[in-house]
Parts: sequence; C-alpha cells; structure tokens
Amino acid sequence: MKLNDAKAFIGHQVHVCRYREAGTLLSWMGDDLRGKRVLDVAGGDGYWAGQAAKRGAEAVSIDLARGKMLYGRTLAHAPALIECDALALPFADAGFDAVLSVCAIEHFDDGGKSLDEMSRVLKPGGEILMSADVLSRADEWPKLRDAHKAKYFVKHTYTHESLGELVGARGLDLVDYSYQFRGRAAERLYLSLSTYGGRVGFNAAAPLTPLVALADRRAANDRGSIVLIRARKRF
Repeated sequence: MKLNDAKAFIGHQVHVCRYREAGTLLSWMGDDLRGKRVLDVAGGDGYWAGQAAKRGAEAVSIDLARGKMLYGRTLAHAPALIECDALALPFADAGFDAVLSVCAIEHFDDGGKSLDEMSRVLKPGGEILMSADVLSRADEWPKLRDAHKAKYFVKHTYTHESLGELVGARGLDLVDYSYQFRGRAAERLYLSLSTYGGRVGFNAAAPLTPLVALADRRAANDRGSIVLIRARKRF
C-alpha cells in the first residue's frame, strides 16, 4: 500500500462515523458492481467512489475542490475525477446506474436543485444512496449546533421524511433509510467532536465506533445526527 493510500484509508475509514456511514451506502449498492456506472456527487478526493471502482464499477467523482481531486488521482482504484458544480452536472440524462452522495446536500444552497441533477443523470431503476445532517436534538445545545454549522458550512438539515418528499417529487421512491448517532448521548458526542475535535477528533474517536453502533441498534430508528437514504427511480 502506498503512503497516500494508507493516509486515505486512515482519513476515511478510521473514523467514528464515515466508516459506518459510507459503508452502509456502499452495502446498499451491492458487492458486485461490474458493468455499473456510479457517480459520487461532491466526492472530494474520490475515495468512496474508488471503493465502488474496486467492486468493478465505472466510477466518477465530482467536486469543486481541485486540491482534493489532485490528491485523489494518486490513490489506487482512483475513479475518474471531474471538477464541476453539483448543481449543473456535465452528464447526459440517464447515464448512471447509481448516484452516491456522502453528507453533501446539507452544504448546498439549493438541495432540491442538486437532487434535480442527481435524478436527471440516473437511469430508471437506478438508485440514489445518500446521507445528510439531521442534528435532531441540536437545539438542546445551541453553542455546539451553531459551531458545527459554521465550521462545516451546513446550510440545511434533513430527515428521511423531508428527503423522501424531495426525491418523491423527482420520480424516486424511498426504499430504505437509517439514522446514525441516534441516542441523546451519541448526538452530543457527534456535535462535541465536530466542535472541539474536527476531523482529527472524528478519526481519534474511531475506537468508539462499535459502541455507537451498538447504541444505535438499541435506539429507535427515527432520529439522530445523520440520516442515510436509499431511493429508486421509477420506470
């Protein structure tokens, strides 16, 4: 494994939420992606699109962060990396079998417009697999909430209901959803790591991942810090 690959692995997978979050979205996509075209919207360095490529997909990752994409091109299993705006995708209609988006929509001024584009480039029967900030209990800790939103440029938050309405209006049906960091203590942990630890904090807290996952399994799947959805485009 090259040094950059090792760094990317640590940055993306040794992480208290990204490993489970992106891992769940990829598991919904399937293990054998041969013959499939996969688009990752706002994929940064393309690491997760690269994991789809590793499963056989023809994978494309788009972002506006040129530095991250230049780094991503050095990684094994690098997808095609294209610098473009998620609100104006430079792809033909119905060109992808799946669209992946990991905690990106909350940063867009117009989440509906981003979903317009995702659904436009998706084939009938294809799926959007995405996650978003929910922050269900964030109002209990306004300082942590405001610090998280300012630090990560969070403009909107979503639930599975609100995302279900948005995708439904664009010809997709909600197939599955899951919340992560479901309990009150887990939500406070998420916001505290975000505010005081940042990216390094999320990585350093990776040993807590099994405990958070266990707590999530014991809690109702109706709120949390992050929501994941799987939506299928109608024929």
